[in-house]
Amino acid sequence: MSFINWASREINCKIVYYGPGLCGKTTNLQYIYKKTKPEAKGKMISLATETERTLFFDFLPLSLGDIRGFKTRFHLYTVPGQVFYDASRKLILKGVDGIVFVADSQEERIDANMESFENLKHNLIEQGYNLDQIPYVIQYNKRDLPNVVNTPELRRMLNQKNVPDFEAVASSGQGVFETLKAIAKQVLVELKKGK
Repeated sequence: MSFINWASREINCKIVYYGPGLCGKTTNLQYIYKKTKPEAKGKMISLATETERTLFFDFLPLSLGDIRGFKTRFHLYTVPGQVFYDASRKLILKGVDGIVFVADSQEERIDANMESFENLKHNLIEQGYNLDQIPYVIQYNKRDLPNVVNTPELRRMLNQKNVPDFEAVASSGQGVFETLKAIAKQVLVELKKGK
């Protein structure tokens, strides 16, 4: 559902970071924003609710190349993690081109991860999408904490489609850009197919 800006010769793509509350979605975006050159990024916008923030910013990657003479601009969004913000999640998923599912690796957050993943699939269906037809990757965040579930077990629970997945510590940047590059690459492959 990318948007073409003919005047600036840009293709605008929407990538949504999805996952349970406090899993590291916001931390991912803040790290990316901090490390992206000022001339390559737009303003970061934060829509605060009582207990969570939804973040948005856009950036223009300089090294991913053009598609038929158009530059690609990626708009990165997070969704509120808590279930009672479901209407906001649905709205943010509208027009999505790629998804990063951020899972919290802590043992006590497994149920929250599973619930959020099912919620993602359900919300996509309500929007007329199918997760199997949208580029997505999975990030196992908070790998630096002591009580994490091992990666093969997380894969078994969350990655039955064998999509690209990454271990991460978003607070230090570990795995953050690897995750972003993987989803950006998938989105560009879809764009080049002319979908």
